[in-house]
Amino acid sequence: MKSKAWKETFMRGVFFIAACASVLAVALICIFLFANGVPAMKEIGFGEFLSGKMWKPKNDIFGIFPMIIGSLYVTAGAIIFGVPIGILTAVFMAHYCPKQIYKPLKTATELLAGIPSVVYGFFGLVVLVPVIRELGRSLKEMGLLKSSGNGSSILTASLLLGMMILPTIIGLTESSIRAVPESYYEGAVALGATHERAIFRVMLPAAKSGVTAAVVLGIGRAIGETMAVIMVAGNQARMPAGIFKGVRTLTANIVIEMGYAADLHREALIATGVVLFVFILIINFCVAVLKRRTDHE
Repeated sequence: MKSKAWKETFMRGVFFIAACASVLAVALICIFLFANGVPAMKEIGFGEFLSGKMWKPKNDIFGIFPMIIGSLYVTAGAIIFGVPIGILTAVFMAHYCPKQIYKPLKTATELLAGIPSVVYGFFGLVVLVPVIRELGRSLKEMGLLKSSGNGSSILTASLLLGMMILPTIIGLTESSIRAVPESYYEGAVALGATHERAIFRVMLPAAKSGVTAAVVLGIGRAIGETMAVIMVAGNQARMPAGIFKGVRTLTANIVIEMGYAADLHREALIATGVVLFVFILIINFCVAVLKRRTDHE
């Protein structure tokens, strides 16, 4: 008995240390970001830094508003493309998919999660960029666009990120739908609902907390993605001029210039990381509020 009690005490200590290590890691990241980024924002000026439309490090001009808007545009585009496809695919896999093709389809969606982002970037560079370039030229010839761009654009980055967030959304949404008791479906059908109505009016709303979590994780993946976006977005530090024009995101701005940045320039890039970190916190806070409301309902 003493040996068993000692083992339990030891493992409790191991679990406690692991939990403290996780909290400590987050705390250290926060301290590093804010200790190095906030002084730079004060020196530049909070208003000038957040709302400035020009980024010229050589002239000590640091305005990240174009990068903020660019990140929001690309993330919104990824949500528009990725979320409906991901949720509908999860519904298909949970309630419509034949057994013969379920395993290959499941394996394919899981494989998407294991592909490195640089491979996605190469795919976008070789396949998506030429396609969007030709699409822009066609629309220009039809008189629907003034300038077609070179294919590296907001639209290209949105399509690529929409593909990248699919495995996250599909996996979590399918698990959430399967976690809903089968009695919900049976009760809806017994009351006269069709198969589709029972799924989309009963099963899917019952799994909305898991679906919301999947969407939030997808948003976090999209807004934090760097390598693939650098390869297809154009990386132009200017205000977005249309979905067929290039843009630079917050993450791309940090990676592109951190290698040679020094002094205030380096601190401004760290401050950009602070803004990105705050964005993620705001997203998580909004989701927490939404979940509380749905729980009360």
